[in-house]
Amino acid sequence: MALLAAGAMMWLRGAGSDPADEAAKYQPANMTNYTKPDAAELKKKLTREQYAVTQESATEPAFANEYWDNHKPGIYVDVVSGEPLFSSLDKFDSGCGWPSFSKPLADSKIVEHQDRSYFMERTEVRSKTADSHLGHVFDDGPGPAHLRYCINSASLKFIPLEKMAAAGYGAELEPFIKAGLYKPADTAGKTNNPPQP
Repeated sequence: MALLAAGAMMWLRGAGSDPADEAAKYQPANMTNYTKPDAAELKKKLTREQYAVTQESATEPAFANEYWDNHKPGIYVDVVSGEPLFSSLDKFDSGCGWPSFSKPLADSKIVEHQDRSYFMERTEVRSKTADSHLGHVFDDGPGPAHLRYCINSASLKFIPLEKMAAAGYGAELEPFIKAGLYKPADTAGKTNNPPQP
């Protein structure tokens, strides 16, 4: 069954990728107005793989994607709309080869659908605003909810902690402050954050 699923994923991905298509990463122009651009703009801005994953429900290969092994603090936003979806504070190594999270930033940001494709029963996860295919959720994650949101890197854009405020995601900093990973700017305009390389 696993081999069948792996074969189907490779077929969905296509027989290789065009380096020119992969060169440009889509970055929404307005990081506070979370909307879905029209199909023509998406085809211009997203890589072929990002488009196939988010718009055609394809799956990228395990262990060969951008964020499966990313351990930096920050948030993951919908590559289509820029809406914040997941946090590094909830990311864990599940061993599956895709980014795995124990929960979304807010349940209201995602929708779930039953997925019976490829002779399997799974729960598909999509972004609510842009209707981007993100991946699937399983009940084999860490407690207390035991959920594992297995998400395609191609559906996400990572915003590093030190760039969140400048990118318009200051509202998402509070959990990082509570975790002791980020200190707000002092009154003189300086920060207590460690310098970045």
